[in-house]
Parts: sequence; C-alpha cells; structure tokens
Amino acid sequence: MNTVIIIPARYASTRYPGKPLAMLKGAFGKNMTLIERSWRAAKEVKGAQRVVVATDDERIKDEVERFGAEVIITSEHCKNGTERCAEAADKLGNEYDIVVNFQGDAPLTPPWFVDDLINALKEKPDFHVATPVLRCDVAMVNDLLEDRRNSLVGGTTAVFSKDFSALYFSKEVIPFMSEQRLKSNEGFVYHHVGVYAYQKKILSRYVDWGSSNLEISEGLEQLRFIENNKKILCVEVNAKGRKFWELNNPEDIGKIENFMLEMGLS
Repeated sequence: MNTVIIIPARYASTRYPGKPLAMLKGAFGKNMTLIERSWRAAKEVKGAQRVVVATDDERIKDEVERFGAEVIITSEHCKNGTERCAEAADKLGNEYDIVVNFQGDAPLTPPWFVDDLINALKEKPDFHVATPVLRCDVAMVNDLLEDRRNSLVGGTTAVFSKDFSALYFSKEVIPFMSEQRLKSNEGFVYHHVGVYAYQKKILSRYVDWGSSNLEISEGLEQLRFIENNKKILCVEVNAKGRKFWELNNPEDIGKIENFMLEMGLS
C-alpha cells in the first residue's frame, strides 16, 4: 500500500493569518519558516513514498519552492485541511492507497507517530481514519487548562472506547479530571496530535458530506467522520522523551522554540 504525505497550508487563518510563514528559531540559532520545519519533519517519516505541500496561496507556494519541496495548488474554497488533502490527492491520481494529513503547524511531530498511524491503518482496514493520541502528564494537562483559562484555543483532547475507536474530540480538556486524580496519576487526559492517515477512498465522501454541526461548533474537521458514522482509530503513541506542542497562536512560538532548545533540534 503506497502512502503520500500531504501538508495542507493556508495563509488566511482566522486565529493567526500568515501562520505557515512564521519564523521559528532552532536550538542553534537557525531561523526557518513554520512550513519548512513541518516539511522537514514529514520527510523523516519512513513509511511514506512522497511528501507534498497543498496550498491556495502564492506566497506559501513561493516559500515552498524556495526550500525545494513539491507543492500543489488547491482551491481557496477548501473548508479545512482534510478537504485540501482530498483535492490534492485527487490531483495525484490513483497511485496512493493511504493519504496522510501532516499538519503544517506541528513541526515537533516525531516521525514514528506517523509511521505508527500508517501501520495501524494497514493492520485494521475496518477503520477509515487513524490519528495519534498522547497521554498527558500533569504539566501538559495544566498547560492545556491554562490556555483555556486565558481564552486561548490550545491543544485538542480525545476520548475513545476500549477498542480505541474515537468517541469525541474537543478543544476543551476532556474528560473532566479532579486535581487529586491527575496528581496521583490515576486520571488520564489524551492530547490529540493533529495528524491523520486516511484510506484514500474515504476522502471524496468526506467532501460530499459537507460540514457537520459538531465540526462547525468545535472547529475540528475530524468530527465530520464521527457524525457520519465512520470509524476513527486512536493510536496511542510514545513521545520517547520528546516535547510536543502545536503552533495554534502567536504565543506558542516561544514555547516551541524553548522545546527545540531543550531537545537540541536545529
């Protein structure tokens, strides 16, 4: 089963316009745009045969071509990254069985997260989508809660059944956990890592369904699958000591740069 990674990138983000072109400084002082760092992270995935950026913006296209990556121009009417991946996958033809949506705002995504997704989808073909979840430590839960207290839309959390089939995703911190349970390590909150591996055949149906109520309410594209009774496999991943955070707001740049400094990522 051949796999392509598509990195959807748009300029006109509501919360952070121009985000793919934001500069991030690595551990040794080298500045790169967010889209270049995300592309470099995606290139480290072993299980994919191709990596392309999909965008509707000439400024992003120019930047992607500057650092030597492949880019596909997609419609400005795509409602989210999954729709953009669907359009780009159609333009690539029928060469690929699995399409990975590698979020352009998550340059700290370890490559083994994506390899785990690809392998899981191959092993469990009754699932239509696979996505990683990372069990939070107390510090990460507190970071998520602090964002919400400050009215910032930070990371997404996930809840799933015993067979790891997704029940719900939210930008609120779910399920509710008392401070006592969290500190005793009895509680659990799973941070949803915004990467998806899809069976290619499901993507055209996703576009045909149109936006769903929960998707619009939460601003989370994956909820369209759940509302249309399609199974999402939550794959628990191991960070192996790596720090993970997404660039959702301008305030996240400092946090990500500090994590790169701690981990020695150039």
